[in-house]
Amino acid sequence: MSDGFSAGDTAFVLISAALVMVMTPGLAFFYGGMVRVRSTLNMLAMSFVSLAIVSVLWVLYGYSLAFGPDAGAGLIGNLDFVGLRGIDLNALTGSIPVTAFAAFQLMFAVITPALISGAIADRARFASWSLFVALWVTIVYFPVAHWVFYFDGGHGGWLGDRSGVIDFAGGTAVHINAGAAGLALVLVLGPRIGFRKDPMRPHSLPLVMLGSGLLWFGWFGFNAGSALAANGVAGTAFVNTQVATAAAMLGWLAYERLRHGAFTTLGAASGAVAGLVAITPACGSVSPLGAIAVGLVAGAVCAAAIGLKYRFGLDDSLDVVGVHLVGGVIGSLLVGLFATGHVGQSAAGLFYGGGFGQLGRQALGVAAVLVYSFVLSWLLGAAIQRTIGFRVAEDVELSGLDQAEHAESAYDFTALAVGRARTATAPATAPAVVEKTEVDAR
Repeated sequence: MSDGFSAGDTAFVLISAALVMVMTPGLAFFYGGMVRVRSTLNMLAMSFVSLAIVSVLWVLYGYSLAFGPDAGAGLIGNLDFVGLRGIDLNALTGSIPVTAFAAFQLMFAVITPALISGAIADRARFASWSLFVALWVTIVYFPVAHWVFYFDGGHGGWLGDRSGVIDFAGGTAVHINAGAAGLALVLVLGPRIGFRKDPMRPHSLPLVMLGSGLLWFGWFGFNAGSALAANGVAGTAFVNTQVATAAAMLGWLAYERLRHGAFTTLGAASGAVAGLVAITPACGSVSPLGAIAVGLVAGAVCAAAIGLKYRFGLDDSLDVVGVHLVGGVIGSLLVGLFATGHVGQSAAGLFYGGGFGQLGRQALGVAAVLVYSFVLSWLLGAAIQRTIGFRVAEDVELSGLDQAEHAESAYDFTALAVGRARTATAPATAPAVVEKTEVDAR
């Protein structure tokens, strides 16, 4: 290794990569608890398959397209690193090996399409979804990651390196990208049967809370790890992540109480995720007080935004648009107001004497990623729907996707059903039967 290598920074980034990996199972639990019981496994599998598909594609060509030398105009990388064969194992990205950086960024690529799946819960064919993931990361995510995350002294990605858009950890590349794609697929697949008529409540709120806790835990790697070094910027990003998430939860709960008269656990979990989303682009450029403001705004606005789907008839099943798209837009734009110019970025926002310049650059990044992702995602989804079919048959949707798509059930109700049958047929005077355990505790 060269003199710039840091074992401490490398260990920090590798641990952060592992934390980001945990976010995908956390997302699976979060989404899995929010769907109805008969489609639980399908929801879990839609997140887990992203780990498999994207990991392989990342090595084959994804890393090269996202972080290979620019092929022109900051739009896409070249194919110098196909199969990761052209990477010098002694080369560094900052103070860490390139391979450590590639592993860290892989986990971002994995979770981004998984986020989309919540928008089309309960009605998508698993094979079609898997194909969509492979095509989407290739055509949408890898190029956008190059736009936002690839820096090469002013010759890198056109948004981050050339235009000065600040996105510390993925507000545009991850959350706006996934949220816009989710909106596009909602339009392609249409609403679930019974939307706005039948109750479609979460089947396991404890599972939702567990998933949100894992997401919160893993997000410290997502945000602090994006400093790519164990330094003060990472520490600030860590603190900002915590307080913004806490503030967003409070903001969401306050809105719920005023609007609906109750503090719900689903609202607490959703508010936390909204705060995590909003602080992602801003955590390396705002102060802790600014992070609290970002969180409060995101919590209240995202809580209000999810209700709009009923007004417009858009069946965003698990509020991907309301949380990730809206939260990503809020966080990205608020950088233009709250960036201090003294954390990890030199650009200052409007409230710190920077004028409207940075706000305009942030708006450019938001608009570019949103439009690109929405249009390409709609075209991909429509093409799949018209060829092999994206949406399941009506009878499958009504009976649940777990058996039809996976030949499994999340929960075994056989013993419960047998017990009820025995109770129903037992004589009224029959004594209760108590099974003796084989282990005598005494």
